[in-house]
Amino acid sequence: MRENTIYNCDCVTGMQQHIEDESIDLTVTSPPYDDLRTYDGYSFDFEGVASELYRITKPGGIVVWVVGDQTHKGSESGTSFRQALHFKDIGFRLHDTMIYEKDSISFPDKTRYYQVFEYMFILSKGKPKTFNPIRDRKNKWYNGKKHIKGSYRTAEGEKKRHNKQNLLQEYGVRFNIWRIPTGCGKSSKDPFGSKHPAIFPERLAEDHILSWSNEGDIVFDPFMGSGTVAKMAKQNNRQYCGFEISKTYHEICQDRLHTLL
Repeated sequence: MRENTIYNCDCVTGMQQHIEDESIDLTVTSPPYDDLRTYDGYSFDFEGVASELYRITKPGGIVVWVVGDQTHKGSESGTSFRQALHFKDIGFRLHDTMIYEKDSISFPDKTRYYQVFEYMFILSKGKPKTFNPIRDRKNKWYNGKKHIKGSYRTAEGEKKRHNKQNLLQEYGVRFNIWRIPTGCGKSSKDPFGSKHPAIFPERLAEDHILSWSNEGDIVFDPFMGSGTVAKMAKQNNRQYCGFEISKTYHEICQDRLHTLL
């Protein structure tokens, strides 16, 4: 595997030919789901991708799988849940089910509440070896003094009071629902990303990279698209590698990364 390289080929074939067993620290990706986008006419072999991801992920490594469902003839496809369960069947742990909440809608609907989120399945190969929690949730009760935790219930249902006192922090760990700005001028800070039909938001990729990897780690994306994961890995002192089957999108990746040199 050549680090800091995006190959222009099918990702299953590419992983088989270029990536060694248990060599990837973190995968952050958003695959083309159902048929909401044509993605330059390409489709993908989900089970083949999942199998290869398990093979190449290091023990303790993480796969962040960001995916949504198409609504067809009045029913959501449920593809996201099927994929999460398949990952479990082949050996991954479903470490967390997170929500990526958008700040705008793409497809308003007259028969249901507007869809503004996608799932972010955090899949681990064994116990996660890295977790750097983002602490940006302002604590409205912060006063710089000791704070009594309050009451809790035992397994038998009995109510008891905590005797400990902990110093209340000004900022707490973020919850697992992330609201991320999306759309033109918000998903990307450069003009290249918007050339892709479904740009992966830079902030979303960056926050997962910071959470689940350390400097020098290898961050992988089998569906590079416009190269967002590679860009944010590079900007945060990680190595990157990945694949993009479309020549058109691969060229966008190269142009985008060239601006960082």
